[in-house]
Amino acid sequence: MFFFTDPTRVPDPLSVLDRLPEGSGVILRHFGKPGNRLNAKALCDKVHRRGLQCLIANDPTLARDIGADGVHWPERHLARARAWAQSHPHWLHTGAAHSLKALQRAHYARLDGVFLSPVFASQSPSATHILSETDRQTWLRQAHLHVLALGGVTPARAQALKAEGFYGWGAIEAWLNDDRNNER
Repeated sequence: MFFFTDPTRVPDPLSVLDRLPEGSGVILRHFGKPGNRLNAKALCDKVHRRGLQCLIANDPTLARDIGADGVHWPERHLARARAWAQSHPHWLHTGAAHSLKALQRAHYARLDGVFLSPVFASQSPSATHILSETDRQTWLRQAHLHVLALGGVTPARAQALKAEGFYGWGAIEAWLNDDRNNER
């Protein structure tokens, strides 16, 4: 389970950390916002104090500088990920995929896992084409790495996704209001 930060939808990601269960992680997506180094360090430090994993999106230099556990690569930068995965094998490397071709590129990049999205409707601006269950099943069978679900996932939906073959999941809204989002 991963919490994806979003500076627009979750301006204070530190407030969400206490809701995350043991064994989960945080993927900090700062989108080039000013002050990201200080905010990233504070977030990563708190994540580590809780015994969770902290990945930095698309910024391996920042991940190295603040002692993060790895990097999450957007789909458009999966080609860059392979060199970093080889030079930093102790890090956790994940990526994003929205197509079968991207899943194949993630495998070639030697990522530890890839987030396939969007599996359900969500508030994310990138959730324009929801993957059909048929596409998800076909792509999961052809993927040669751990595939995690992203996009409209809640803990209740995560159980069904696990039965489909997903390795895990990530979310934003599912962590914001436990009662409302766990029932969907």
